[in-house]
Amino acid sequence: MKSLYLRIYLTVVAVLLLFALLAGWLFQRNIEHAREQDRVVWGDRLAAWGELAQHALPDADAPRAEQADALEEWSQRLRVPLALDDASGRRIASSALYERIEREGARRRLRLPLGDGRVLWVLRPQRLGPLAEGPPGRGPEARHHPPPALVEPPWFLRGGGLVAALVVLFIAVSAGAYPVVRRLTRQLEALKRGVETFGSGELSHRVAVSGRDEVAAVAASFNQAAERIEALVRSHQSLLANASHELRSPLARLKMALSLLETAEPQARARLQQEIAHNIRELDTLVEEVLFASRLDAMPSLERGPVDLLGLAAEEGVRFGAELEGEPLVVAADERLVRRVLRNLLENARRYAPQTPPMVQVRRGPGCAELRVCDRGSGVPADQRERIFEPFYRLRGHAEHAGGVGLGLSLVRQIARRHGGDARCEAREGGGSCFVVTLPLG
Repeated sequence: MKSLYLRIYLTVVAVLLLFALLAGWLFQRNIEHAREQDRVVWGDRLAAWGELAQHALPDADAPRAEQADALEEWSQRLRVPLALDDASGRRIASSALYERIEREGARRRLRLPLGDGRVLWVLRPQRLGPLAEGPPGRGPEARHHPPPALVEPPWFLRGGGLVAALVVLFIAVSAGAYPVVRRLTRQLEALKRGVETFGSGELSHRVAVSGRDEVAAVAASFNQAAERIEALVRSHQSLLANASHELRSPLARLKMALSLLETAEPQARARLQQEIAHNIRELDTLVEEVLFASRLDAMPSLERGPVDLLGLAAEEGVRFGAELEGEPLVVAADERLVRRVLRNLLENARRYAPQTPPMVQVRRGPGCAELRVCDRGSGVPADQRERIFEPFYRLRGHAEHAGGVGLGLSLVRQIARRHGGDARCEAREGGGSCFVVTLPLG
């Protein structure tokens, strides 16, 4: 059976059927047990009534009027409808209560034989059922007449009525369970179609999320994962496209320099060799940055550990002659990646402000540590402070004389966000820029 909804539905129906059969069997056993108990109680009660009547009523040869008066008196005392027949079955007397109830409708009667051959009749309510045998242990004549039974249950709990009630209940619950199960599996089918559509290449496809159950949670999780995958694929596509574009410039310059190298004068040859070396370094840096960005995206988890941010800033700052200030702070981070962040920011500061040393500051922020690298360059326009973190984006007019491949700041933000932080650019008081990286405290 391939349909999930049929498997779930038939499982529910089978469990319901088993429950109904077990409940019916247990209920029937309880009814029989209660009936047997009532049979014993009524048997004892009727035996007592028979003995009482035997001693309280006049003898069989007493006048009928005297027997009738005694019967009426005991009927009123006991508040029980009574009638008395002689040994030949002729009616001797009946109480007023007996006659009134008999006129109102047919009632079932209890037969109490007396020792002298007379028979005492007791009307009982309709809800009392017949008995199979007389009260045990009360004389041989009593066991040949039906003793009273227990109170009978409603019609829908008696015999076939109980089976019919269970069948109706089974059908009702089965019919009610089908739309619930079908709705659940319909959501799963929609999720399956959505995954197949997404897997076929439609990365922008999302599944509908309806309700608040577990299936809706799975659909929402799929949408979140699909969004991240789409962003990652788009990022890789953009990275590949931009990398191929950026590779053309140094390759074109290399081809031109190599073509001129053979016929160039010695002085021009030296300049061409320098240009070739510069282009090779640029190609090497570009390839390294692209590979590092790809590895960072594919990295499943970070090797986090306690990192002394001030000590790390001091080590990297010495290489660039940077000024350092701040307080010792420990962050939970991958030391190798944080070192790469510092190095990229310091290289960026030296590239755009080579005349003044950069400033590195380590501060405590709201629930995080702030690493600030400031320079005295020409600054970044306010409308460009977000775009400079895009891969391969460089400020207009800076690419020609400053160099770089436009991936350094993109990697800085990418590393910060992988750690649960972020990176931003601010204007520095007195001129220049400050790049602020936030990292979670360890």
